[in-house]
Amino acid sequence: MSTLQAKSVSFDIGGGRMVTIETGKMARQADGAVTVRQGNCILLATVVANKEPKEGQSFFPLSVDYQEKFASAGRIPGSFFKREARLNDYEILTSRLIDRALRPLFPEDYFCDVQVLVSLISSDDEVMPDALACLAASAALAVSDIPIQEILSEVRIGRVDGKMIVNPTRSELAKSDMEFLIAATNKNIMMVEGESQECSEEDLIIAIETAHEAIKAHVKAQEELRDLVGAGTKREYAKPYRNEELDAKIQAFAKDKMYAIASSASAKHERSDAFAALKDEVKAHLGEELADEDKKLIGHYFGELQYHVVRDMILNDRKRLDGRGTEDIRQLDMEVDILPTPHGSSLFTRGETQSLTTVTLGTPLDELLVESAHHSEYTKFILHYNFPPFSTGEVKMMRGVGRREVGHGNLAMRSLKQMMPGAEYPYTVRVVSDILESNGSSSMATVCAGSLALMDAGVPLKKHLSGVAMGLIKKGDQFAVLTDILGDEDHLGDMDFKVTGTKDGICGVQMDIKVDGLSMDIMRSALAQARKGRLHILEAMHKTIEKAREDVKPHAPRMVKFIIDKEYIGAVIGPGGKVIQEIQRETGATVNIEEVNNAGEVSIFSKDKASLDRAFSWIQGLVAVPVVGETYEGTVKSIKEFGAFVEFLPKKEGLLHISEISWKRLETMDGVFKEGEKVKVKLLEIDQRTGKFKLSRKALMPKPEAPAKPDAPQAPQQ
Repeated sequence: MSTLQAKSVSFDIGGGRMVTIETGKMARQADGAVTVRQGNCILLATVVANKEPKEGQSFFPLSVDYQEKFASAGRIPGSFFKREARLNDYEILTSRLIDRALRPLFPEDYFCDVQVLVSLISSDDEVMPDALACLAASAALAVSDIPIQEILSEVRIGRVDGKMIVNPTRSELAKSDMEFLIAATNKNIMMVEGESQECSEEDLIIAIETAHEAIKAHVKAQEELRDLVGAGTKREYAKPYRNEELDAKIQAFAKDKMYAIASSASAKHERSDAFAALKDEVKAHLGEELADEDKKLIGHYFGELQYHVVRDMILNDRKRLDGRGTEDIRQLDMEVDILPTPHGSSLFTRGETQSLTTVTLGTPLDELLVESAHHSEYTKFILHYNFPPFSTGEVKMMRGVGRREVGHGNLAMRSLKQMMPGAEYPYTVRVVSDILESNGSSSMATVCAGSLALMDAGVPLKKHLSGVAMGLIKKGDQFAVLTDILGDEDHLGDMDFKVTGTKDGICGVQMDIKVDGLSMDIMRSALAQARKGRLHILEAMHKTIEKAREDVKPHAPRMVKFIIDKEYIGAVIGPGGKVIQEIQRETGATVNIEEVNNAGEVSIFSKDKASLDRAFSWIQGLVAVPVVGETYEGTVKSIKEFGAFVEFLPKKEGLLHISEISWKRLETMDGVFKEGEKVKVKLLEIDQRTGKFKLSRKALMPKPEAPAKPDAPQAPQQ
């Protein structure tokens, strides 16, 4: 029996589903550690923070890792080493959701390393652990002395049959037409991300409001646990050195010059060079006699000045860095079919953001295995997003795909997926977006370029999708919503949100909110403006390519998909795969067959239509049932003195007797047929005892008329 004394609180998240947060039993050397349990799903969250920042540290070094232990679901990893390795995409995406919610809640002058680790240690078939991960991380911080400023949590909202459900089960989520993960404190929404099947802006607002009400119960439970363990006091930490006098000097010298650059409506690199030159002027003006610690502060105060000058310019003058109005979208340029070999391609340019996107069509053998602790499944729609350093004019090491690429690619994938054809579409589809230029949302460029390239490839996308990145600047009662934000506007804004969708509704959202007290009226205004921008881009996309091409490109693989009775699966595969291998070898087509819903699902792929047709006919013949009275085109296999044996269906031969070849009596088979010759025959009979087939050729020929009989001789006249 355990002697460890744990403290816990429990609360109902609706429908009698209890969640318990416990601390004091596991991982007691961490600064904060909790377990969160719902049903059989248990998460362990730990937080540890260094007592002192690293020397020269100028930003907040928060790291968040979410990992699912395979033992939690009673499984052994499928890798060669049989142990958990690097985080998969799902774990990375969950880590990002926690990070984005937590990061704004730490003090701006707190620069100590903080590490948050969340592990799934017990799995439940129906409970989605990622919806509890942020709650676990926040609770671990709440019971620690790490100086986070507020408590928060996160829930998933699904909509089933028109009803909003908080943290739906896996079964409910499978039937949902809306899925949003929403993080919030007791007062403010912090983060929104998710997808939907063309929901309205008001539907999204209702989902956010529903989530916020549910989260308040989460926050209250964490407060109770914090008070229970007596963790109300947060640790003191070393504040970074500041010099208000230096700040005043920089403002006095550079403020007007800063405004002149910000209001010059210059291009990205020109503006960046001008700001850099002004920074050098500031350094020269302040002189070399500054203390070393003050020299290090110049960049900080210069950045702060830039932040406030640009924000005030937008709020007061309604003027943006590149000269646009708040609702203006930059110049759009779109092309499709620009690359000769890929199965679909597009080049989408919006101002200084550009995506080159390709589409490749593959077979079911190309499906992607997505593995998690709970289950493994295959997906036929893949999207990869690449962000090389040259896209921003930088030199960086190419170390593989980072978390940012995974997150941005996922947003585009989730959005485009809403308009993809269903399971009946046999192709595996891979979309690759290579960002060639970036100044403003490249993930939204990926959505637009992806939609164009998919239609160019002949993928029957239901409708075009577009996406637009929005920003918000708020100061007191003043606010400005910005359409199609620049990279600089993303950095200095109070909310950046990306909305994708069709002309009929929203398909994807990613939203980070950095301002307190954001009203739902401002949110409605922002979403309405986003819709206007989305429709503007959609109009241009329709002019480029209105709908999906009727057929795939000539060099794309051809495909056909059909269902056969379950009992014929073995006949198509053959003993040890002999038959299906022969079909593929002889025709050059790729054949895939699997049992789905108690039937055989056959997919045939080939780059050559003739080989596809041949494989199709072969399999159709294997599964066809000979029908008495039907006509078949057969092949003469052998010739005997009494007739010919004809293969009228694959592996099915019948006797075409010499008497059934022609209405004319044949004395011999010499010269009548050659082996391999094609001949049309009719199936006359199937011997019930032997199963032998009796064929006829003459039955397909018109029967010659019998010769007329000669008139009878007349008697002579008397």
